[in-house]
Amino acid sequence: MQKRTCLHTYRHDNDRFWVLAAHPTLNLFAAGHDNGMMVFKIERERPAFCVHENLVFYVKDRQLRRLDLTTNKDVALVQLRGTKLTQPYYSLHYNPAENAFLLITRTALPEHSTCDMYKVPKETVSGGGEAPEGKRSPGVAAVWVARNRFAVLDKNQQITIRDLSNRENRKIEQNIPIDDIFYAGTGLLLLKNNESVQLLDIQQKRILASAKVSKVKYVIWSKNLEYAALLSKHTLTLVTRKLQILCSVQESTRVKSGAWEEGGVFLYTTSNHIKYALTAGDYGIIRTLDVPVYVLAVRGESLYCLNREAAPVEVPIDPTEYRFKLALINRRYDEVLNMVRSANLVGQSIIAYLQKKGYPEVALHFVKDEKTRFGLALECGNLEIALEAAKVLDDKAVWHALGEAALLQGNHQDVNGHYQTALLLGDVGERIKVLKEVGQTSLAYLTAATHGFNEEAEQLKGELLARGQSLPPVEPNARLLIPPPPIKRMEDNWPLLTMSRGPFDAHLITGPLPSATAGKASRAAAAFAHNDDEDVDVAGDAWGAGELVMLDDEGNPDIDEEEMHSVASEGVEQEGGGWDVCLLVADHVAAGAFDSAARLLREQLGIIRIEPFKQLFLTACARSRTAYEGLPGAGPNFAYPLRNWQDGAGRSGLPAVGLHLGDLAARLQTCYHLTTSGKFTEAVEKLRLLLLSVPLLVVDSKQETAEAQQLIDICREYLVGLLMECARKELPKIAENAKRNAEMAAYFTHCQLQPIHQILTLRTAVNLFFKLKQMKTCASFCKRLLELGPKPEIAAQIRKVLTVTEKDPTDAHELQYDEHNPFVICSRTFKPLYRGKPQVKCPFCGASYAPDFTGELCGVCEVAEVGRDAVGLKVSTFQSSR
Repeated sequence: MQKRTCLHTYRHDNDRFWVLAAHPTLNLFAAGHDNGMMVFKIERERPAFCVHENLVFYVKDRQLRRLDLTTNKDVALVQLRGTKLTQPYYSLHYNPAENAFLLITRTALPEHSTCDMYKVPKETVSGGGEAPEGKRSPGVAAVWVARNRFAVLDKNQQITIRDLSNRENRKIEQNIPIDDIFYAGTGLLLLKNNESVQLLDIQQKRILASAKVSKVKYVIWSKNLEYAALLSKHTLTLVTRKLQILCSVQESTRVKSGAWEEGGVFLYTTSNHIKYALTAGDYGIIRTLDVPVYVLAVRGESLYCLNREAAPVEVPIDPTEYRFKLALINRRYDEVLNMVRSANLVGQSIIAYLQKKGYPEVALHFVKDEKTRFGLALECGNLEIALEAAKVLDDKAVWHALGEAALLQGNHQDVNGHYQTALLLGDVGERIKVLKEVGQTSLAYLTAATHGFNEEAEQLKGELLARGQSLPPVEPNARLLIPPPPIKRMEDNWPLLTMSRGPFDAHLITGPLPSATAGKASRAAAAFAHNDDEDVDVAGDAWGAGELVMLDDEGNPDIDEEEMHSVASEGVEQEGGGWDVCLLVADHVAAGAFDSAARLLREQLGIIRIEPFKQLFLTACARSRTAYEGLPGAGPNFAYPLRNWQDGAGRSGLPAVGLHLGDLAARLQTCYHLTTSGKFTEAVEKLRLLLLSVPLLVVDSKQETAEAQQLIDICREYLVGLLMECARKELPKIAENAKRNAEMAAYFTHCQLQPIHQILTLRTAVNLFFKLKQMKTCASFCKRLLELGPKPEIAAQIRKVLTVTEKDPTDAHELQYDEHNPFVICSRTFKPLYRGKPQVKCPFCGASYAPDFTGELCGVCEVAEVGRDAVGLKVSTFQSSR
């Protein structure tokens, strides 16, 4: 009010404001207008702070302060200069190498935003000395990118690099809108706009990775910069260093702040909760909050925060739940069981979590509710515990579920099974006995009387009359229908596989071993000591001591997890063979394992669209087997030829592959003929099918592997050129497109084609450039064409054109084409990407693209993701060895 400066305006053009009220304790105001009420703040309440190891730097009352988390010592470092509009600082960044700070002031108008750089001397940091003078420059955001360099984002969305003297060194031009920048490591920046964040390498001036996360406000890195948390208004996203999204959490209230715990757990605050998120995708609530706080660091069971008054606050938390989940994810079973025994973890959320993660047997050990125990026992197949719970519950639905589970395990010796067996066997006496045991006396009497069991019928008749029940009428003409007698009766339950104890079972049953007293131990040692001087050969096999059982640090058997929880595996069909240990796509396809083949294509070649491979997969799978007839009326039998039948069979056998490099070479000749004939659309279809067939090859030598890669390169060059030529021919035949028409024809001449096709592209370029009066460039095309040795009549015609163009070697128009500067063609825009300019490639076909198309589907092969990291083509056995 003293300076009479307007800080911000809230406008409703069609309403009149009538009333204004202030909250008694919070920084909130309410303004009433004709059509309602509006609640707003005067200034930002989040304090500016940053954390470096155990030191916290924050701004309070125009002072830059330092808090040591180990000693809780809080000292003032620098008295900060005021800003023109007295706005609170938006953010703070610390440079430990130079003891320098960047303080950002951000307003609603970008031109009023400033960046202050303070370099604090050592003596000032130690508690004495004069306060340094800050160096101010305009800027919306600023972060350190090196020990003596920082990047500034100005109001025009341009990035400049400045030194410690606040002098501008250079600019980084970007053709994308940038709202904010964040630190991402030395020499790296995170660029943010409303739709995504992108990782920029400052030295190379190219985008390394991007993630589609909208409206990011803060970025918090883990200690080793392995993970980052992207905080939006209502969303938390955890990503890797390469911006691969690990998980995303949607909140109903604002996400305020967060910090990484040493174990890799991210703790964050909302308006009224402290929550956690794991990189595996799990998240939950730790505790509630009375007022919002801003997290500084996590130390053990304490959360260090700042409140809205910029006062340090230590908030106690219970980390048991997220540590339990983290230990379970990382398979640290000892920690899991210690927490189960010592902590109060029993709850529906933990039980549901254990069920979801496939550990119902763990929950079964500490759940007391019988209904829950019954469900968990059925899920993990423990019929003994399920039977105990069913006896306690004694519910019809429970018994029915138990019966269904028992039959699935071959346990047919229940009441229902007894009766059905007796019925199918024609054993009337057994049926009477079963019906009598289950209390169905009337049915038992009717069965006995109908089938002539008079003695049992009289006994049952007396029981019914004694109870006052009426006798059911007996059908006099009833006859016993005897079913065919079975050759072999199944009297026992199905045999079950012996299942070793799981990792949790082994630890749960392990108890402390009884230990003798020291005196008894010493006397026993003296009396029965072994004579070490005796030289005796120990027969290890006879004593069963061939392999020692090792103990871990806690004295428990150190057994491999897979050995502890091993069930006899189902037999592998012959087509399974060795494909599961091979990294060749062709082997997985031949075995019918299309899912694993798709996974390999994604890992090796970045292929994300599998639909075009469907017919190729089915054909390759059908090729890998032969069929022959067996018994009349029976289905066909299949045999699976092996390509390594001389070396091994069974698990080591590899299926025969019917696709060979020579077959693809013959198909390539067909594509050449179609191109020569001008059937470009059909040639594109054939070339794409040929390209998709290359990953399904199996070759035996490095030379053939190189030839397979060369085949991909040939297909790419032809596809890029033909697609560009088709796009050129679709341009409207108007004068405005004449330059673009000529440019695309010129680009086509730089595709690596066969000489006969190279001649055709050059003839087209000569004609178009001659008509456009581009004499200098046309002469260059003529010389290139003559060097390829065309037919005599064509050579004579081109020489005439060359003579005319050399008389006036000038170009009438300026085109986007420089034949002397090496370039590749962007396969999306069909424009040149000159050497030194940033570009990304398709990991499968190798087509080049501008960085803007990173993450999109390749338009050449139509199956791979542009810019995706991939291992590379694997089509040979020596490449597939693990």
